[in-house]
Amino acid sequence: MRCPYCQSEDTQVKDSRPTEDGAIRRRRVCSDCGGRFTTFERVQLRELTVVKKSGKRVPFDRDKLEKSVHTALRKRDVDPDRVERMITGIVRQLESQGEGDIVTDQIGRLVMEGLKQIDEVAYVRFASVYQDFREAKDFEGFLRDMSKDG
Repeated sequence: MRCPYCQSEDTQVKDSRPTEDGAIRRRRVCSDCGGRFTTFERVQLRELTVVKKSGKRVPFDRDKLEKSVHTALRKRDVDPDRVERMITGIVRQLESQGEGDIVTDQIGRLVMEGLKQIDEVAYVRFASVYQDFREAKDFEGFLRDMSKDG
C-alpha cells in the first residue's frame, strides 16, 4: 500500500478489524515518513461492468454509486450506517445476480428502492435525475404516483 503522504510503498499494517458492512479496516504506518493512515478493503465477488444507455461499457465504480446516493441525501438527517448498509446491499445484489454486465436502469431501480425506504425527499431527488425530470409537472406526476403507491 502506497503512503498518501510521501508515496513510499514501505508501509506496515498495525491493526486490522472488520467493519459492520463487511469491509476490513486497516490502520497503517509508513516506515519512511512515519505517517499514519487508514485503509478499507472490501470483498469483491465478481467484476462488474456497467452498460450505459449509449451502449458504452465501463467498470462498475462503488464510489460513484456512493456519491450519487450522498448527493440525494444532502442535508437530510439519515443514519450514515443505514446508508452504508443500503449501498453494500445494492452492490451485493448486483454481484450475486450471475451476470457481469449491469444496465444503468437496474442500478437506478435498486437505488430508488433503497432510498424510498430511508428518506422520501432523497427518493424524489434521486428520481428527478434518474428519470430526467424536465418540468414541474414531472415532479407533480411522480409525487401523485408516489402517494397512490404509499
